[in-house]
Amino acid sequence: MPAQPAFSARMEELALELLSPLKPVTEAVRRTQKFKQIATSVREIGVVEPLVVAHDRKNVGRFIVLDGNIRLEVLRESGETSTLCLIANDDEGYTYNNRINRLAIIQEHRMILKAIERGVSEDRLAAVLSVNADNIRRKRRLLDGICADAASLLEDKHVSINSFDALRKMLAERQVEAAELMVAMNKYTVSYARTLLAATPEAQLVPGKRRGVGKGVTEEQLALMQRESAGLDREFRLVDETYGADHLDLVLAKGYLARLIENPRVAKYLREHHRDIALEFIRIVEQQATAV
Repeated sequence: MPAQPAFSARMEELALELLSPLKPVTEAVRRTQKFKQIATSVREIGVVEPLVVAHDRKNVGRFIVLDGNIRLEVLRESGETSTLCLIANDDEGYTYNNRINRLAIIQEHRMILKAIERGVSEDRLAAVLSVNADNIRRKRRLLDGICADAASLLEDKHVSINSFDALRKMLAERQVEAAELMVAMNKYTVSYARTLLAATPEAQLVPGKRRGVGKGVTEEQLALMQRESAGLDREFRLVDETYGADHLDLVLAKGYLARLIENPRVAKYLREHHRDIALEFIRIVEQQATAV
Protein backbone atom coordinates (compact mmCIF):
# COMPACT_ATOMS: atom_id res chain seq x y z
CA MET A 1 0.00 0.00 0.00
CA PRO A 2 1.58 3.33 -1.03
CA ALA A 3 2.40 5.80 1.75
CA GLN A 4 0.08 8.76 2.04
CA PRO A 5 1.72 12.18 1.52
CA ALA A 6 2.00 14.31 4.65
CA PHE A 7 1.25 17.54 2.79
CA SER A 8 -0.78 18.84 -0.11
CA ALA A 9 1.12 19.05 -3.40
CA ARG A 10 0.91 22.86 -3.51
CA MET A 11 0.61 25.90 -1.30
CA GLU A 12 -2.61 27.89 -1.15
CA GLU A 13 -3.41 31.50 -0.33
CA LEU A 14 -5.87 31.38 2.58
CA ALA A 15 -7.83 34.14 4.27
CA LEU A 16 -6.61 34.80 7.81
CA GLU A 17 -10.20 34.70 9.07
CA LEU A 18 -10.30 30.99 8.18
CA LEU A 19 -7.24 30.17 10.33
CA SER A 20 -7.45 29.19 13.98
CA PRO A 21 -4.25 29.01 16.08
CA LEU A 22 -3.43 25.67 17.68
CA LYS A 23 -2.57 27.59 20.83
CA PRO A 24 -3.12 31.26 21.76
CA VAL A 25 -0.30 33.80 21.74
CA THR A 26 -0.23 34.96 25.36
CA GLU A 27 1.10 38.21 26.77
CA ALA A 28 4.06 36.28 28.17
CA VAL A 29 4.91 35.09 24.64
CA ARG A 30 4.56 38.64 23.31
CA ARG A 31 7.23 39.81 25.73
CA THR A 32 9.79 37.26 24.54
CA GLN A 33 12.69 38.08 22.24
CA LYS A 34 11.50 35.39 19.83
CA PHE A 35 8.15 37.14 19.32
CA LYS A 36 9.83 40.51 18.77
CA GLN A 37 12.27 39.01 16.27
CA ILE A 38 9.55 37.23 14.30
CA ALA A 39 7.36 40.35 14.36
CA THR A 40 10.18 42.52 13.01
CA SER A 41 11.07 39.94 10.36
CA VAL A 42 7.47 39.58 9.10
CA ARG A 43 6.91 43.34 9.00
CA GLU A 44 10.20 44.17 7.30
CA ILE A 45 10.72 41.18 5.01
CA GLY A 46 7.35 39.42 4.83
CA VAL A 47 6.52 35.78 5.50
CA VAL A 48 9.35 33.77 3.96
CA GLU A 49 8.35 30.42 5.51
CA PRO A 50 4.66 29.59 4.89
CA LEU A 51 2.30 28.66 7.71
CA VAL A 52 1.54 24.94 8.06
CA VAL A 53 -2.19 24.26 8.45
CA ALA A 54 -4.62 21.34 8.49
CA HIS A 55 -8.33 21.11 7.81
CA ASP A 56 -10.43 21.67 10.94
CA ARG A 57 -12.51 18.51 11.25
CA LYS A 58 -15.06 20.24 13.47
CA ASN A 59 -15.56 23.29 11.25
CA VAL A 60 -15.80 22.69 7.52
CA GLY A 61 -13.89 25.26 5.48
CA ARG A 62 -11.68 26.32 8.37
CA PHE A 63 -8.07 25.41 9.16
CA ILE A 64 -5.97 24.82 12.27
CA VAL A 65 -2.47 26.36 12.31
CA LEU A 66 0.04 23.64 13.21
CA ASP A 67 3.12 25.79 12.76
CA GLY A 68 3.26 29.59 12.54
CA ASN A 69 0.96 30.84 15.31
CA ILE A 70 3.17 33.85 16.02
CA ARG A 71 3.42 34.69 12.30
CA LEU A 72 -0.39 34.51 12.11
CA GLU A 73 -0.75 36.90 15.05
CA VAL A 74 1.72 39.39 13.54
CA LEU A 75 -0.02 39.25 10.16
CA ARG A 76 -3.37 40.03 11.79
CA GLU A 77 -1.88 42.92 13.74
CA SER A 78 -0.33 44.25 10.52
CA GLY A 79 -3.73 44.36 8.80
CA GLU A 80 -3.03 41.54 6.34
CA THR A 81 -6.04 39.53 5.15
CA SER A 82 -4.43 36.40 3.66
CA THR A 83 -1.20 34.42 3.52
CA LEU A 84 0.37 31.44 1.76
CA CYS A 85 -0.11 28.15 3.62
CA LEU A 86 1.17 24.61 3.27
CA ILE A 87 -1.73 22.24 3.93
CA ALA A 88 -0.90 19.13 5.98
CA ASN A 89 -2.98 15.98 5.66
CA ASP A 90 -2.37 15.17 9.35
CA ASP A 91 -4.07 17.53 11.80
CA GLU A 92 -2.04 16.51 14.84
CA GLY A 93 0.32 19.26 15.94
CA TYR A 94 2.15 16.82 18.21
CA THR A 95 2.87 14.52 15.29
CA TYR A 96 3.93 17.41 13.08
CA ASN A 97 6.32 18.84 15.65
CA ASN A 98 7.89 15.43 16.25
CA ARG A 99 8.45 14.75 12.58
CA ILE A 100 9.71 18.18 11.55
CA ASN A 101 12.96 19.54 12.93
CA ARG A 102 13.11 23.20 13.69
CA LEU A 103 14.79 25.31 11.04
CA ALA A 104 18.03 23.66 9.91
CA ILE A 105 20.99 25.58 8.51
CA ILE A 106 20.33 24.68 4.85
CA GLN A 107 16.73 25.82 5.28
CA GLU A 108 18.03 29.09 6.75
CA HIS A 109 20.31 29.42 3.71
CA ARG A 110 17.36 29.06 1.33
CA MET A 111 15.22 31.50 3.29
CA ILE A 112 18.02 34.06 3.13
CA LEU A 113 18.34 33.57 -0.64
CA LYS A 114 14.60 34.00 -1.03
CA ALA A 115 14.62 37.23 0.99
CA ILE A 116 17.53 38.59 -1.07
CA GLU A 117 15.64 37.73 -4.27
CA ARG A 118 12.83 39.90 -2.94
CA GLY A 119 15.21 42.83 -2.75
CA VAL A 120 16.16 42.72 0.94
CA SER A 121 19.84 43.58 1.44
CA GLU A 122 22.17 41.44 3.54
CA ASP A 123 22.71 44.32 5.97
CA ARG A 124 18.95 44.78 6.35
CA LEU A 125 18.50 41.06 6.96
CA ALA A 126 21.21 41.14 9.61
CA ALA A 127 19.55 44.09 11.36
CA VAL A 128 16.10 42.48 11.28
CA LEU A 129 17.36 39.12 12.57
CA SER A 130 19.72 40.73 15.11
CA VAL A 131 22.82 38.93 13.79
CA ASN A 132 26.15 39.97 12.32
CA ALA A 133 26.13 40.80 8.59
CA ASP A 134 29.09 38.43 8.08
CA ASN A 135 26.91 35.64 9.47
CA ILE A 136 24.25 36.36 6.82
CA ARG A 137 26.85 36.44 4.04
CA ARG A 138 28.36 33.17 5.18
CA LYS A 139 24.96 31.45 5.29
CA ARG A 140 24.15 32.85 1.84
CA ARG A 141 27.26 31.13 0.45
CA LEU A 142 26.67 27.96 2.51
CA LEU A 143 26.21 25.56 -0.42
CA ASP A 144 28.91 26.99 -2.67
CA GLY A 145 31.04 23.98 -3.62
CA ILE A 146 28.58 21.48 -2.10
CA CYS A 147 27.03 18.97 -4.52
CA ALA A 148 23.23 18.73 -4.73
CA ASP A 149 23.08 15.12 -3.48
CA ALA A 150 25.08 15.90 -0.33
CA ALA A 151 22.97 19.01 0.31
CA SER A 152 19.79 16.93 -0.06
CA LEU A 153 21.02 14.41 2.54
CA LEU A 154 21.70 17.21 5.04
CA GLU A 155 18.62 19.27 4.13
CA ASP A 156 16.85 19.02 7.50
CA LYS A 157 19.87 18.27 9.71
CA HIS A 158 21.35 20.62 12.26
CA VAL A 159 24.83 20.65 10.78
CA SER A 160 27.57 22.91 12.11
CA ILE A 161 28.25 25.68 9.60
CA ASN A 162 31.97 24.91 9.84
CA SER A 163 31.31 21.31 8.76
CA PHE A 164 30.59 22.59 5.26
CA ASP A 165 34.14 23.97 5.06
CA ALA A 166 35.43 20.39 5.44
CA LEU A 167 32.93 18.97 2.93
CA ARG A 168 33.87 21.66 0.41
CA LYS A 169 37.40 20.23 0.19
CA MET A 170 36.07 16.87 -1.01
CA LEU A 171 35.02 15.82 -4.48
CA ALA A 172 31.27 15.32 -5.03
CA GLU A 173 31.28 11.53 -4.63
CA ARG A 174 33.18 11.75 -1.33
CA GLN A 175 30.88 14.56 -0.14
CA VAL A 176 27.93 12.20 -0.55
CA GLU A 177 29.76 9.40 1.30
CA ALA A 178 30.65 11.80 4.13
CA ALA A 179 27.07 13.10 4.35
CA GLU A 180 25.73 9.52 4.48
CA LEU A 181 28.13 8.71 7.32
CA MET A 182 27.11 11.85 9.22
CA VAL A 183 23.45 10.86 8.91
CA ALA A 184 24.15 7.23 9.85
CA MET A 185 26.12 8.27 12.95
CA ASN A 186 23.80 11.21 13.69
CA LYS A 187 26.91 13.37 14.13
CA TYR A 188 27.05 16.76 12.41
CA THR A 189 29.80 18.49 14.38
CA VAL A 190 32.79 20.18 12.79
CA SER A 191 35.15 17.80 14.60
CA TYR A 192 33.46 14.76 13.00
CA ALA A 193 33.46 16.43 9.58
CA ARG A 194 37.18 17.15 9.94
CA THR A 195 37.78 13.52 10.97
CA LEU A 196 36.05 12.38 7.76
CA LEU A 197 38.15 14.87 5.82
CA ALA A 198 41.35 13.53 7.40
CA ALA A 199 40.29 10.00 6.42
CA THR A 200 39.68 11.03 2.82
CA PRO A 201 42.25 9.75 0.28
CA GLU A 202 44.09 12.43 -1.72
CA ALA A 203 42.40 11.20 -4.91
CA GLN A 204 38.98 12.19 -3.47
CA LEU A 205 40.00 15.73 -2.55
CA VAL A 206 39.43 18.83 -4.66
CA PRO A 207 42.74 19.61 -6.45
CA GLY A 208 44.80 22.02 -4.38
CA LYS A 209 42.89 21.35 -1.15
CA ARG A 210 44.59 19.84 1.88
CA ARG A 211 43.07 17.60 4.52
CA GLY A 212 44.39 19.66 7.41
CA VAL A 213 45.46 16.65 9.46
CA GLY A 214 45.99 17.54 13.12
CA LYS A 215 49.41 17.81 14.66
CA GLY A 216 50.89 14.56 15.91
CA VAL A 217 48.95 12.37 13.47
CA THR A 218 51.32 9.91 11.80
CA GLU A 219 50.97 8.38 8.36
CA GLU A 220 50.15 5.04 10.00
CA GLN A 221 47.34 6.62 12.04
CA LEU A 222 46.04 8.38 8.93
CA ALA A 223 46.03 5.10 6.99
CA LEU A 224 44.15 3.44 9.86
CA MET A 225 41.54 6.22 9.84
CA GLN A 226 41.08 5.75 6.10
CA ARG A 227 40.59 1.99 6.48
CA GLU A 228 38.11 2.47 9.33
CA SER A 229 36.23 5.07 7.33
CA ALA A 230 36.03 2.70 4.34
CA GLY A 231 34.87 -0.13 6.63
CA LEU A 232 32.20 2.08 8.19
CA ASP A 233 31.03 3.10 4.74
CA ARG A 234 30.64 -0.59 3.75
CA GLU A 235 28.72 -1.32 6.95
CA PHE A 236 26.47 1.66 6.32
CA ARG A 237 25.63 0.41 2.84
CA LEU A 238 24.81 -3.06 4.18
CA VAL A 239 22.48 -1.55 6.79
CA ASP A 240 20.92 0.68 4.13
CA GLU A 241 20.11 -2.37 1.99
CA THR A 242 18.11 -4.07 4.78
CA TYR A 243 16.67 -0.94 6.43
CA GLY A 244 13.30 -1.07 4.68
CA ALA A 245 12.63 -4.71 5.57
CA ASP A 246 13.92 -4.27 9.15
CA HIS A 247 11.75 -1.19 9.65
CA LEU A 248 8.67 -3.04 8.35
CA ASP A 249 9.37 -5.92 10.76
CA LEU A 250 9.62 -3.45 13.65
CA VAL A 251 6.35 -1.73 12.69
CA LEU A 252 4.55 -5.08 12.49
CA ALA A 253 6.01 -6.22 15.83
CA LYS A 254 5.01 -2.92 17.44
CA GLY A 255 1.45 -3.30 16.13
CA TYR A 256 1.24 -6.84 17.51
CA LEU A 257 2.53 -5.75 20.94
CA ALA A 258 0.14 -2.78 20.94
CA ARG A 259 -2.83 -5.12 20.37
CA LEU A 260 -1.60 -7.40 23.15
CA ILE A 261 -1.39 -4.69 25.81
CA GLU A 262 -4.71 -3.17 24.65
CA ASN A 263 -6.45 -6.49 25.35
CA PRO A 264 -7.79 -6.16 28.95
CA ARG A 265 -7.45 -9.87 29.76
CA VAL A 266 -3.91 -10.14 28.39
CA ALA A 267 -2.86 -6.87 30.04
CA LYS A 268 -4.22 -8.02 33.40
CA TYR A 269 -2.45 -11.38 33.15
CA LEU A 270 0.86 -9.74 32.25
CA ARG A 271 0.57 -7.22 35.11
CA GLU A 272 -0.17 -9.96 37.64
CA HIS A 273 2.33 -12.60 36.49
CA HIS A 274 4.94 -10.90 34.29
CA ARG A 275 5.04 -7.26 35.32
CA ASP A 276 8.56 -6.68 33.95
CA ILE A 277 7.56 -8.02 30.54
CA ALA A 278 4.40 -5.89 30.54
CA LEU A 279 6.42 -2.74 31.29
CA GLU A 280 8.92 -3.63 28.56
CA PHE A 281 6.11 -4.13 26.01
CA ILE A 282 4.67 -0.72 26.92
CA ARG A 283 8.09 0.90 26.61
CA ILE A 284 8.68 -0.64 23.17
CA VAL A 285 5.27 0.51 21.89
CA GLU A 286 5.76 4.05 23.23
CA GLN A 287 9.31 4.38 21.86
CA GLN A 288 8.35 3.07 18.44
CA ALA A 289 5.36 5.43 18.35
CA THR A 290 7.64 8.46 18.80
CA ALA A 291 10.23 7.14 16.35
CA VAL A 292 7.92 6.37 13.40
